[in-house]
Amino acid sequence: MKYVSESLEETKEIAKNFLNSISDSEYATVVTLEGNLGAGKTAFAQAVGELLEVKEGLRSPTFVIEKIYQIDFKNFKRLIHIDAYRLEKESELLHLGWEEIIKEPENLILIEWPENVAAIIPESAKVIKFRFVDEATREIELISL
Repeated sequence: MKYVSESLEETKEIAKNFLNSISDSEYATVVTLEGNLGAGKTAFAQAVGELLEVKEGLRSPTFVIEKIYQIDFKNFKRLIHIDAYRLEKESELLHLGWEEIIKEPENLILIEWPENVAAIIPESAKVIKFRFVDEATREIELISL
């Protein structure tokens, strides 16, 4: 499903549609957020955080790589936001406990820049692609949900 967003409110509505589409699984739900700088990945993740009532406000974890938020949504207990932009190889994410967090079905994982750690992204990962159209417009495509 492809959407065009011309505002943060429209991005929030797309995030709401995404959240309504996901369900429990045997393992963590991994969602890759793919697109160039400024394409809307972090804005989308922030909208997800807001909808899931993350109290501390979701911010990009570019420098800390990973942030974990407590949530109560469907059977999810943790929203894990990962920014792999600065990672040069998969082993860096493995050192953060990647193999353990993807086994836990109560984890909803949003990962920006998944191409930097592509070899360890599960095949079951859901894919959302973002494209910068102009200063006010983004194209958001929910691919494998």
